[in-house]
Amino acid sequence: MNTHTQPPIARHTRSLAAILGEFRKHKERIAFVPTMGALHRGHLSLVEVAKAHAERVVVSIFVNPKQFAPTEDLDTYPRTELADVEALSKAGVDAIYMPDAGDMYPEGYQTTVTVPEVAKPLDGASRGPGYFAGIATVVLKLFNQVRPDAAVFGEKDYQQLLVIRRMVRDLNLDIDIIGAPIIRESDGLAMSSRNQYLSDEERNIAGWLSNVMRDTTALLRTGADPEAALAKGIEGLKSGGLAPVDYFELRRDPTLELVTSPVAPEDWATVRLFAAVMLGRTRLIDNMAVSE
Repeated sequence: MNTHTQPPIARHTRSLAAILGEFRKHKERIAFVPTMGALHRGHLSLVEVAKAHAERVVVSIFVNPKQFAPTEDLDTYPRTELADVEALSKAGVDAIYMPDAGDMYPEGYQTTVTVPEVAKPLDGASRGPGYFAGIATVVLKLFNQVRPDAAVFGEKDYQQLLVIRRMVRDLNLDIDIIGAPIIRESDGLAMSSRNQYLSDEERNIAGWLSNVMRDTTALLRTGADPEAALAKGIEGLKSGGLAPVDYFELRRDPTLELVTSPVAPEDWATVRLFAAVMLGRTRLIDNMAVSE
């Protein structure tokens, strides 16, 4: 891998196929990291995980219009192509794929992929049924275009990771799906491209989310009743200026069924706390296992 020069950039499937053909000629394993750009240290950690699983790493940058509702931030979502390419060059990726929306969804496009049950709660409920359908559809298209041996997704978007794993299993895709740990700022805030939207004052408050979540998981590890522990956490979020609270729920991995009874120690690693809150105009999401 060359960590000093800019990797080849493909903007169409034909140029992507030519690049990938060279990799496959040498029987090299390919790991894929799909992103929407506006890259930060969390994304670059996905690249490092990918490098540990393959000889070649391909990163896509595509702001997918199918996963934004009409009222959401498609038009204002951060786009930092030059900085992204520079960061990926320094990170030593082997190819960058930046398709055009018109190529990805040409006129007359009709097909959508849905993963109904895993996509239903949490972000599926709050952002609407089209959200995860848009994600599953674009990821399947990208998988078909890149044909990777492995793909890396961050655990910050944990429900997304579960949706992709279910889709890969159900559709018999021969791709290893690897979850990469959440990368946090020094105050605990999970890294996100949308953190750019936070004002200085909001940024000072934002780390409170992970603090409340850690207090809640610590309480749950004592055998506390989930309803009471979650109610206390919600009050903590609101008193710290994180409101409205979209959801603050305890769910089982990987089915996402609600957990309503005290969590036994043997289940701490597979029961997760999921949170989504508004801070000004920015929506913050986070999750952690009860064992954390």
